[in-house]
Amino acid sequence: MAQKKTAIITARMTPANKREIEKQAKKAKMTVTDYLTTCGLGKEIVEITGLEEVLSELKAQGRNLNQLTTLANMGRIEIINGADMINAYTSLCEQVKRITEEMI
Repeated sequence: MAQKKTAIITARMTPANKREIEKQAKKAKMTVTDYLTTCGLGKEIVEITGLEEVLSELKAQGRNLNQLTTLANMGRIEIINGADMINAYTSLCEQVKRITEEMI
């Protein structure tokens, strides 16, 4: 369960610094509060790039699997050749592994 945020810190800075902090927070896909808290506590912010294509393909494979499951439950298909799906999932796993290894 997330802790309720009740404490406030006020900081003065130049408008340029504020814009840069907001830009960096957006780039990290974080709120300004979360970004400043993470930076201030010395935690590492890791930005993972290159997942857009993998996620798109994973969604497509999920839709394919859902359609096959629906057809099987309706009794319209009984046997499928899963080799293509296995190959696609294997490729996706390899891409995720490669991206992860690049981040380490």
